[in-house]
Amino acid sequence: MNLKELSSLKLSESNLGSSTGSNWFGSGSKIDSYSPTDDKLIGSVLSTTREEYEKVIQEAERAKAIWRDIPAPKRGEIVRQLGNKLRAEKETLGKLVSYEMGKSYQEGLGEVQEMIDICDFAVGLSRQLYGLTMHSERPGHRMYEQYHPLGIVGIITAFNFPVAVWSWNAALALVCGDVIVWKPSEKTPLCAIACQNIIAEILKENNLPEGISSLVIGDAEVGKWIAEDERIPLVSATGSTRMGKQVAATVAARLGRSLLELGGNNAIIVTPSADLKMTVIGAVFGAVGTAGQRCTSTRRLIIHESIYDKVKESLVEAYKQIKIGDPLDSKNHMGPLIDKAAVQMYLDALKKIKEQGGNILLEGKVLEGEGYESGCYVTPVIAEVENHYDIVQQETFAPILYLIKYSGDVNNAIALQNDVKQGLSSAIMTTNLREAELFLSHNGSDCGIANVNIGTSGAEIGGAFGGEKETGGGRESGSDAWKVYMRRQTNTINYTTNLPLAQGIQFNL
Repeated sequence: MNLKELSSLKLSESNLGSSTGSNWFGSGSKIDSYSPTDDKLIGSVLSTTREEYEKVIQEAERAKAIWRDIPAPKRGEIVRQLGNKLRAEKETLGKLVSYEMGKSYQEGLGEVQEMIDICDFAVGLSRQLYGLTMHSERPGHRMYEQYHPLGIVGIITAFNFPVAVWSWNAALALVCGDVIVWKPSEKTPLCAIACQNIIAEILKENNLPEGISSLVIGDAEVGKWIAEDERIPLVSATGSTRMGKQVAATVAARLGRSLLELGGNNAIIVTPSADLKMTVIGAVFGAVGTAGQRCTSTRRLIIHESIYDKVKESLVEAYKQIKIGDPLDSKNHMGPLIDKAAVQMYLDALKKIKEQGGNILLEGKVLEGEGYESGCYVTPVIAEVENHYDIVQQETFAPILYLIKYSGDVNNAIALQNDVKQGLSSAIMTTNLREAELFLSHNGSDCGIANVNIGTSGAEIGGAFGGEKETGGGRESGSDAWKVYMRRQTNTINYTTNLPLAQGIQFNL
């Protein structure tokens, strides 16, 4: 694949640096984007300098005054147009996601569909930014609360979902009246430029300021500029827990807000009554989908001792059927890891599993030969471990599935599941109503997402997405996640000729 095949996304060597007229800027150091699929150079991008960053923020400041005065349903119309553009470009953008990031083409298409879905959700939301009315204790007074735009929202995204996570934030922020400044992963800059080109075209067609949606490209230093910038009241950051702690501390130091979507160490509990076929499908997709590079990937399978051997044998047989190769080939289930650094992390994890006493059932290796020239293709791993192993307590962004045995009732399995620092996604496989309800109760899963008889990955945009503990506590996408992109205001109106004070306080002059 080359840039000519992506012509509708307006990517070419001539517009991957300097000002493009699509409100992203770059004249700094060069960033080469190589595909992990075949190690070929897709394109080179010039990063954003500090001076260009200042220009972006200044334009965003000017644009926010215009954008917030546009009625919310009219803002929703712009997001509706974005969704329609994404429908038209779904196949092309999906291919770019697959080729630049390495996930399967089907997953690339699914990621663009998430973008379309959140646009649809946000369009409806633009007519439902509801406040509340309440009764005042003072006669002749009315109280209510309403929501106002925050201003500029900084969005920092990771490589594994190079377009969808931006859209989760962008669609909601835009209908809420905010303008957006996006810092994507430097590992997937072309996906970001393609999205920026799409939304910039819509803004131009509607005679709206380019500064409503901006893009800054670079390494962690650019993300630091956003985190430190007092002109940006909200920073939404997706990535590792280590990165999130740095962003949170920096933003908190200036009393800004942060929305954090960080690491996951997700488990599926498999009880004696579980449907084995459903369990295997959910576990295998959760563990090898996106080559284990989802924050919701299934890392741990906590299996009751009475069915442990049966589940283990079924998983080993299922893994033997996994096809690994070019993610644009629909026959393949799994593509490459993002880069050589990720491969080394995978190899280091395998070494630690053995050192800490684990038993690797399916050995992992880096694939070589025809079709695997990039050096980023690895085989998925199944290992028998104990939950307390240091390596199990960490999130490894790779297709490594840990099998953990439990005995007794489901409370013991829930305790194992919760005994990690992360709290993103969780699931239980059971046909026992009591076990299912206990898992969903306050005594059950401590994660932000808890599923019954489905896997840990594949969240729909209608529900709020996010997790607890070292996952950061943020919520994006559906439900009432929109509220984080706005500031709440309580209003009291006195329509009498008297001025009674609250709590019955007397203050007579």
